[in-house]
Amino acid sequence: MSGKVNSKNKKTGKRKSENRKTENIKNANRKAENKRTEVRKAENKNSEVRKAEKKSEVSAEVYGRRTQHVRRKVKKPWYKKRKYRTALFGLVLVATLVMACAIIYAFRSDEPKMQESVNTDVSNVPNVSEKETLKIGEVSLSTETVSETTTAAASPDEKIVKEANEILKSMTLEEKINQLFFITPEALTNVGTVIAAGEQSKTALKQHPVGGIIYFSPNLTSESQAKEMISNMKKYGTEVCKVPLFIGIDEEGGSIARLGNSQTINVPKVQTMPQIGATGDVSNAYRAGSTIGSYLKSYGFNVDFAPVADVLTNSLNQVVKDRSFGSDAGVVSGMAVQFSKGLNDNGIISCYKHFPGHGATKDDTHEGFAYTDKTYDELAANELRPFIEAINNNADMIMVGHFSLPKVTGDNTCASISPVIINDILKTRLGYKGLVITDSLAMGALTNLYRSDEIAVRAINAGVDILLMPQDFQLAYNGVLNAVKSGKISEERIDQSVLKIIEKKLQL
Repeated sequence: MSGKVNSKNKKTGKRKSENRKTENIKNANRKAENKRTEVRKAENKNSEVRKAEKKSEVSAEVYGRRTQHVRRKVKKPWYKKRKYRTALFGLVLVATLVMACAIIYAFRSDEPKMQESVNTDVSNVPNVSEKETLKIGEVSLSTETVSETTTAAASPDEKIVKEANEILKSMTLEEKINQLFFITPEALTNVGTVIAAGEQSKTALKQHPVGGIIYFSPNLTSESQAKEMISNMKKYGTEVCKVPLFIGIDEEGGSIARLGNSQTINVPKVQTMPQIGATGDVSNAYRAGSTIGSYLKSYGFNVDFAPVADVLTNSLNQVVKDRSFGSDAGVVSGMAVQFSKGLNDNGIISCYKHFPGHGATKDDTHEGFAYTDKTYDELAANELRPFIEAINNNADMIMVGHFSLPKVTGDNTCASISPVIINDILKTRLGYKGLVITDSLAMGALTNLYRSDEIAVRAINAGVDILLMPQDFQLAYNGVLNAVKSGKISEERIDQSVLKIIEKKLQL
């Protein structure tokens, strides 16, 4: 019994031992399988890491290319690079300095100088400030700008200036004073109506080598007579006066045309200035000036006392009513400038008249006193505009009228003998550098108040360069000569005007 039991126990122990071995083998297999699983997982993880790294490298490469493309796309322009920017800044700085120096030099060299004035205190005169701006329509025009522009453009060339100075130095005081006068042939020769120029004219010219001769309709009887007389007079002038003679005429067109309205001389007719102004086309004014200039040149004239630059602002005006281009300052400005250019293109010196604007008056200065009560600002808005435009276009000559402007000058002095109107406004404020001539000094507005010698002295001291047709030429001449000798007028003042006259004549 115990043997069976032992045998059974042995078998049972053997089975248990086998079971343990089997269990151990299974455990070992499970552990091996687990290890292989872990290895596979590790390998898979490494594989995923490598894939991620590769993907990252590809992305980085793509990103690099993109950023490089973007950098190329937003590349800075050359002028923003430091080296170019520095150079550009330097150039701008140098250019600015050069321009500043040029502007300063221009203002200093072109600064208008006041002519001497005769016992006239303008410190209390309203609206005569040098730096004030002229308001012209909607455009503000600085007087300093006007001065700068016209001074540079109107100056004669160096050769003419040199020659003019040499001629001036060779002249006696008497010869210089004679050059200031523009008179009729009758005033020169002391005879009746002159229709020829012979030995008597030559002798008279030797005694008084005047600056110019003006002819009227009675002096011009036929084409051949007029041309011969003018030709002889110009020849005598060159021989006697050292410089050419001014040969002038009033040939405005319309009612004032000494040749155009002649019954014995046939020249082309032009429309009246009001008719031309009404067209609004400035080319019509140019054609009129060119037509007149052409036939004046053929007769031997070199000065025309035209155009009329008066704006007709007073409806009661009778003096220039039929001679003005109209009542619109802009129209008159354009028409007058183009008429003048038509004359100039034919070798004729033009003369804008009647500064500072006869269209604002009611009365006739031929007969006596005439005035306008306009202020300077009112004149600047209308009457002065054509003359400012003339100055901007290098006007050869401006004629000053005999009417008074009490609200500008502070008294009833006629414009033609007023230092305020000529020296202070026309020359200094508006910067005019050309020739200033009076209207006829035989008009009642002056002769009713002064003798010819007084008028002449007052006009020169006011800034006038040329004295037109004094009532008594001999008295006027002696008056100026005595004024220089007594010191009332300096010889330097005479030289200023004569030099401008000679320079203009040398340009003929």
